[in-house]
Amino acid sequence: MNIHYFGKLTLVAATALLISACAQEKSDKASSAQETTLNLESQESKAAYAVGVSSGMAMAQNLATLEGTSISLDKEILIQAFADGLNDESRFDQETMQQVMNDFRQQMSVAMQEKQKQEQAAQAEVAAENLVKGTEFLEQNKQKEDVVTLPSGLQYKVLEAGEGTSPAATDRVKVHYRGTLIDGSQFDSSYDRGQPATFGVNQVISGWTEALQLMKEGAKWELYIPAELAYGSISRPSIPGNSVLLFTVELLEVVTP
Repeated sequence: MNIHYFGKLTLVAATALLISACAQEKSDKASSAQETTLNLESQESKAAYAVGVSSGMAMAQNLATLEGTSISLDKEILIQAFADGLNDESRFDQETMQQVMNDFRQQMSVAMQEKQKQEQAAQAEVAAENLVKGTEFLEQNKQKEDVVTLPSGLQYKVLEAGEGTSPAATDRVKVHYRGTLIDGSQFDSSYDRGQPATFGVNQVISGWTEALQLMKEGAKWELYIPAELAYGSISRPSIPGNSVLLFTVELLEVVTP
């Protein structure tokens, strides 16, 4: 998490949290758990509430990045501090405030660097395991009679041959596809979105670029793409490093460049 971004977001979120704190204090000081009744009839009140909730959720997401570190911030103190600040009050003098914030920034920097190192180490461990699993999977998969293995290492199985035009690397294509890992977990699907994807043949991972130029319009293939023809050892959302990627691909149309 960027420290400067955290600071800016803190200031934005202060308004939202302050609204909640002040409203609750006025409604019932004796029962902090009692739900606050808000009048949200006017456009101004609706806007204030929407801004407050949005900013509060953004702040909550930022605070969540502290998980896995030694740092934790008391939300009740945060709320009261925001209220003090908006009222131009502070329980610290300016010198103390500056020193505390400097210390906190330093603590944040060290903690986030350590967290990043731990995450990178964990990702590297998973990538090493995936390299072994992926190699074993492809070796077993290539033994199947209906699976073709190309010199690049790309493997495919023809489900429907197709009879139309094969695209060139400079063409654009319209396809339906579903992508999974070798354990069956899905990471992407145009079917689920209910709309085919259109993109340049040379604008995707190299395993796709190679396969698409071998397919014909109307074809439906299963692709088994080694990590080196996909994203390599780099981890991506839902795709750990060194993952072999499995795709069901339908080439619906070759689009004129």
